[in-house]
Amino acid sequence: MSTPPAGTTKKRMLSRNDYLAPLPIPTGRKPSDVLNIIWRKNEVFLDIGNYSIGSAVMVMWPTLMVFVLMGYITPEPGMIWIAALIIIGIPSLILIQGLFREVPLPVRFNRQRREVCVPREDGEYWIVPWESVTAAATQQSSVSQAGKATMGLLIIGFENPDPLAEEDNQHFSLGFNCGGGTTAMALWECMRSYMEVGPQAVEDQTARFDRSKGIWATYLDDLIKASKLRGWFVTVLWEGFCGIFIFNTLLIDVLERWKLNPPPDLPHPDIIEWSKPLPPEQWAQRSPELEAAITQREAELAAQAERASA
Repeated sequence: MSTPPAGTTKKRMLSRNDYLAPLPIPTGRKPSDVLNIIWRKNEVFLDIGNYSIGSAVMVMWPTLMVFVLMGYITPEPGMIWIAALIIIGIPSLILIQGLFREVPLPVRFNRQRREVCVPREDGEYWIVPWESVTAAATQQSSVSQAGKATMGLLIIGFENPDPLAEEDNQHFSLGFNCGGGTTAMALWECMRSYMEVGPQAVEDQTARFDRSKGIWATYLDDLIKASKLRGWFVTVLWEGFCGIFIFNTLLIDVLERWKLNPPPDLPHPDIIEWSKPLPPEQWAQRSPELEAAITQREAELAAQAERASA
């Protein structure tokens, strides 16, 4: 499946597509795990999961609070509750149904082998060359009486390495609802920087999967840590009021402890062996094409930075 070269941008009146790979050249954005998709990170591999309970709650709970407020201030809130039942009820049922299913296995990026393990149905695994992975940030806008609304995705695609695979088993993709544009680039940089720079280039929140304390004790520790960075006033306003009443971080913690403590691992013996560290002299190296593309892109980014500071 052919895609435009990395670095290409296609714009239309209400849409924009930024093609990020192949080849995986720098985007110029700082890596940022905005959706908490990093499940494991070490010197050998990075696990990326597409099971985001927290994101679903953070979208649905504020909407519910808006309907509660509207119902409280409206003299006859009947239509408000009907709208809430339609808009919130159906996604809530989907979320509840998902809670009783097994968590999908993560996609594993092995930086020493420069390969990606993609788990598929029926216990099948694809081992895909890293430099063949495709990535694109898509962004769509719509205009209505309420104004302009923009939505976007980061889409990462993989090709089945088996040349004899059936047509419906040749391609697989992951989609992340991160808004597209620069946010999608920052999310992609988590994977690209890990593979091309190293684990130290990517911050992660994987400590949340190893909670030794209870929910309230953990929440208090987070408040104390935030207060040292931003002061108590901002901490109480943001982590306190907004965290509990607007985004319901406590419910997110409960659900993540239930479903992602710990996150699922890749159990196949061949993948366990594939995930073991290699001696440095056996590490796979960049292709000459990628090396040249990264050098050219870094020069372009440096020139852009000079023009911006001039």
